[in-house]
Amino acid sequence: MTDRRLELLLALLGAAALIAASATTPWLKFVLTLALAKGIAVLGIMLLLRAGQVSFGHAMYVALGAYAVAFLAPALPDAALLLPAAALATTVAGALIGLFVSRYREIFFGMLNLALSMVFYSVLEKFYQLTRGTDGIRVQPLTVAGLALDRGSYEWTIFGIALALALGFGVLARIYLASPMGQALAAIKTRETRLDFMGVSPRSVLLAAYVLSALMAGCAGALIAMSTRHVTPQLAYWTSSGELVFIAILGGAGGVLGPFLGAVTYELVRVYAAATVADMWQMILGTVLLLVILFARGGIWGLISGRLQRRRMA
Repeated sequence: MTDRRLELLLALLGAAALIAASATTPWLKFVLTLALAKGIAVLGIMLLLRAGQVSFGHAMYVALGAYAVAFLAPALPDAALLLPAAALATTVAGALIGLFVSRYREIFFGMLNLALSMVFYSVLEKFYQLTRGTDGIRVQPLTVAGLALDRGSYEWTIFGIALALALGFGVLARIYLASPMGQALAAIKTRETRLDFMGVSPRSVLLAAYVLSALMAGCAGALIAMSTRHVTPQLAYWTSSGELVFIAILGGAGGVLGPFLGAVTYELVRVYAAATVADMWQMILGTVLLLVILFARGGIWGLISGRLQRRRMA
């Protein structure tokens, strides 16, 4: 079985497991919806990691997608319209900001994204008349394709949309990374000047990946807003960006399944740790990440794929 087919099989098995878990434990549906949304955002960060660039401010696009839903909901109270609207807003923002930040590399790239994210956070916090400051904006009940659903049906629908988007973006990322543009991302990480000699603009390659990552983060933010129905500036804070990077390291950037494995693990560990030892859940998460760094540098996906490869060779 080829690696592509194996990844697809594991993705489908994972999707079935998430559906089964949500059906048997209803409260997990909300947690797993958030995990899928964050996994989509981290999938975009993974594209940048392929180029050796880390964005410490990508939560800005998550927040932008969430606030797009909050602002547009009174006029467009339908999830089927709000999701593409949020995606469009973040794509445009990613293209404009990407034209600037794609000129920089490594720590400068990461810090510029962090600085822009904190500026956006300050705007959301200070312009109270527009954004309601730290109180946030309550998202009104939404319809789905014109249908008014009860709470249970609505939660299942948002979960289904999140799962479909996760599978769709996973396939898109897999195709993109196998394309010439995706292959060029690795060249930015190793020897960028070779791209110039070949007549390929490294800046354009990084910009394309950056815009795609902004689109994914915006969809993630829209899903979070439609699921929690409450958005606050905290979505754009630096700790939220750090959480996405944490998930990327935890899951592993070696494959498209890594971000989702990391996101589901992160959310489940956080929920159960907070329920068990409320004052120490951060320490437990930190310990989990430390163990991954020390004993599984490729993240959870690296650990799984390594075992599968050894089994195939045996």
